[in-house]
Amino acid sequence: MVPERYVWMVWSCAFLIPWALLYWAFPAHRRAMLWAAAFTAPFGLTEPLFVPEYWDPPSLFDLAHRTGFDIESPIFSFGIGGVAAVLYNIATRRIAHPIASGEMLAHRHRYHRWAIAAPLLAFPPLYVLPWNPIYPAIAAMAVGALAGAACRPDLAAKTAVGGLLFLVYYALFLWGLDWLSPGYIHRIWNMQAISGLEVLGLPLEELLFAFAFGAYWSGVYEHFTWKHLQARG
Repeated sequence: MVPERYVWMVWSCAFLIPWALLYWAFPAHRRAMLWAAAFTAPFGLTEPLFVPEYWDPPSLFDLAHRTGFDIESPIFSFGIGGVAAVLYNIATRRIAHPIASGEMLAHRHRYHRWAIAAPLLAFPPLYVLPWNPIYPAIAAMAVGALAGAACRPDLAAKTAVGGLLFLVYYALFLWGLDWLSPGYIHRIWNMQAISGLEVLGLPLEELLFAFAFGAYWSGVYEHFTWKHLQARG
């Protein structure tokens, strides 16, 4: 049994293990992994928005309780972002290549930057509504995923399947968390402030977060860098 004050650190660092293995095993995807991980890591600084309204984890040096910020959240965000960006590519054996210059001139790309920025634009007005902060986070990423797929229809399949793949991946980690520290989820998540619904023992909100996160971040690298996917030769 890991002492409860270290569970969040151990769990967040556990996400770095598959990240490192994928980075080592698939050199063609290293750039995408590093890019996505670097972009998602700063989102760990949004932790004060969710503590204690959504959950209240004991953290290293008790930072989360004292300040709302912690060391674990940027590590967690780094790990999940890098993996979400490439799970679909690895599973389908596809590689990102530059798109034809003519494609960039398509009418729908007038909204290219708006589609990428959609979660950041959608979150503030959703956050002020009277609901738990996890819901605007989920909704904002879902808006981003839909906007990205509308702007880049060639990435629609990656958006949907990437969301499902990351959902399964993240659920495995949640079950691992429950094994690492039995009852931790029900002690730390503010179940009374959310729906209280569970799927196979996991909070529904965590699964919705995983799908929305995976759906958005699975395609954002190719969208941002003007890449498209081709089957590995």
